Amino acid sequence: MKLMGKIVSGMGKGTFFMSQDFYKAQFQEKVHFTPFEGTLNLKIDSKSIDSMKTIPKNKFGLIHGEGKFGDVKFIKATINNEIYGALVFPAKSEHNEDVLEFITDKNLRKLFKFQDGDEVTVILG
Repeated sequence: MKLMGKIVSGMGKGTFFMSQDFYKAQFQEKVHFTPFEGTLNLKIDSKSIDSMKTIPKNKFGLIHGEGKFGDVKFIKATINNEIYGALVFPAKSEHNEDVLEFITDKNLRKLFKFQDGDEVTVILG
C-alpha cells in the first residue's frame, strides 16, 4: 500500500516515549533497529485514512507497554523508497487519525533536512 503524507510538527511527546528502554528493546527485537528518540509526524488525506482502515489486523505487530505506558501497534514501512522504519500507533495517542507517526533509527529532520509541509511517499510492508 502506498500513501502520501506531509510532514507536520508533533507535540514533542514521541521523544519521551521512544526513550523508554522497554520500548527500545522490543522494537530492536521486532523491527531490527533501535528507534531514534522521536517520531516523524505525517498528515494524510481522507483517502489514505480509508486505505489504512482496510489493512488486516494480523499485518500489525505489537509492542507491549509497561506500567502507565500503553501498548503500541506497528507496521513496517518505508519513506521515499529509501528510509526503512515503521508506522506506530500508540494505544494512548493524542493525534487524530489523519496524523501518522513514523519511526526509524535516524533523526530524519536533520539527515534529510525535512521541514513541515514536505511531501513524502510511504510504502507499507
